[in-house]
Amino acid sequence: MIEENVKNLLAEIPATNPQGEKVTLVAAIKMQTPEDINRAICAGISAIGDNHVQEFKDKYDLIRGNPERHFIGHLQTNKVKYLIGKVDLYHSVDRYNLAEEISKRSAAAGIVSAVLVQINIGNEETKGGFELDEAEEACKNISAMPGIEIKGLMAMLPFIDDHAELRRLATLMRDKYDGLKAIFPQFEHLSMGMSGDWKLCIECGSNMVRIGTAIFGPRNYNH
Repeated sequence: MIEENVKNLLAEIPATNPQGEKVTLVAAIKMQTPEDINRAICAGISAIGDNHVQEFKDKYDLIRGNPERHFIGHLQTNKVKYLIGKVDLYHSVDRYNLAEEISKRSAAAGIVSAVLVQINIGNEETKGGFELDEAEEACKNISAMPGIEIKGLMAMLPFIDDHAELRRLATLMRDKYDGLKAIFPQFEHLSMGMSGDWKLCIECGSNMVRIGTAIFGPRNYNH
């Protein structure tokens, strides 16, 4: 099933978004076994994203095929030390003290960590991230920190059925990304879209989607 799901997804996801940018599929591997993750990699997945640091640590040496390693979940500052030098892209830099910790740990290790600044596009109390009108100031402040490079923005659309509102929010994110890319030419990624909304997000300009259920099926919480 996993192999077929990956094959179908890779065939369905367009190679580029309407802006002509390559679309990257990040497999969300929360609660998946190393065996199933490796099956997905063998089927063509080239980037995987973890949500929990403990899972990342437990599975790190069991993953085959040398995929890109992304961290896509909420990250506590006291857990950053376990990820430094092992994560290719942090998607969820949603507050200054997290950016400061990644900066401090990266500078001490003599590396530069690539991050995305998380935007709370729906202004939801249950989600972290900077407000849309704070994005430019946040990017300027974080980009000034040593050992850290901002590579773009990340957002999660609200879980609502209002298609027009979702399209409006996704378009706002793309507009903000374009405006900031003029200031930060190193921007490469607008990470927006999951199993339920990735098609709309790509149509609105996302160039990176995080998909788990559509690859692995419903999560098995007994793992």
